[in-house]
Amino acid sequence: MNEQHAVAIIGCGRLGQHYAEVYQTLPNTELVAIAEYNPERRQAVGERFGIRALYRDAPDLFRHVVPDIAAVVLPGQYIKEAVIAAAQAGVKGVSADKPIEARLSDVDAMVDECQARGVVFAGGNLQRAMGAVQEAAGWLRAGEYGPLRGASVHGWGGEISGGGCQHIAVLRLFTQAEVTQVVAWGTPPEALARDDDEGLIVNGQFSLSNGLVCPVFGHPTPSRGVEVWTDDALVRWDWGPPEIFQGRPRTKINRPYTPLEYPRFSYMGTSVLSFLDVVENGGELAISGHDLRQSLEVAIAAKYSALWGNVPLDLPLADRSLALYPRAYRWLGGDHSGQSQTYAEALKGTLFPDRP
Repeated sequence: MNEQHAVAIIGCGRLGQHYAEVYQTLPNTELVAIAEYNPERRQAVGERFGIRALYRDAPDLFRHVVPDIAAVVLPGQYIKEAVIAAAQAGVKGVSADKPIEARLSDVDAMVDECQARGVVFAGGNLQRAMGAVQEAAGWLRAGEYGPLRGASVHGWGGEISGGGCQHIAVLRLFTQAEVTQVVAWGTPPEALARDDDEGLIVNGQFSLSNGLVCPVFGHPTPSRGVEVWTDDALVRWDWGPPEIFQGRPRTKINRPYTPLEYPRFSYMGTSVLSFLDVVENGGELAISGHDLRQSLEVAIAAKYSALWGNVPLDLPLADRSLALYPRAYRWLGGDHSGQSQTYAEALKGTLFPDRP
């Protein structure tokens, strides 16, 4: 990558500051502006990263600056307006993070607006973008272990639209398939009755477009995370580099992954590098806004299948008004859910406390 990209961060809470660290580290990006509604945090982040172009929100920023890249790192309820404002302002690319809004029609509007304007719409900080996950998916896609015979998901519960979207993103990548039907059972009853997904545990099955039927287990089992298998091997993702097992009985093998270019940033770094590469050269994103939408849609289908008595729901869902809200911290942000960040914490940074 040879181009230089001007970058604006919209939303400078803890995760937004992590994005700022990545973009300030890369040699071909320049952090030129930030938008942050909290005036103390806005000032602290500006001082920390040496940025003078400080704005309250996305519309204010785009009235003054049109960057090449806009990273939207806002609580869920504000993502749609900021992504659409970025696309309409004329950026080359915009990214959002998980969970991407709550209502399918709102996510559709973001995807459609970016597509209509030729704006690259990237996803964010998901393990699907991890270098090792992408590499293992490449081995599967190339048929190095033979044709897929099965897939399963384990421990899919607690926040199926938040952390749970990680499972769906990896499942779709490993199987190179879409979820076409969901049948689900949800517990406990009080969690199923809520508008959000906090504490919801889901069991069920996903039918995939490649013909596989994927069982889904809400609680951890002797297997973990997302597993796919062939006659020759089993590949398991469980919140880290995938493990590979071969033989009978299955024995873990040590197949090394390509070292990361920026190991300190893990899958945040690989996600951003993929984003920049696609902005410059085209191609397929490691994680896209479409991927985030697909994960949310599966979570919504699971919630309503369970709520409506385990009815099978075909995807894409016909009713785009259906929604599933994440827990308050993800939807409202730390300032409005009792987990605010102080000026001193924002000035120093709390993600990497060992740094001066």
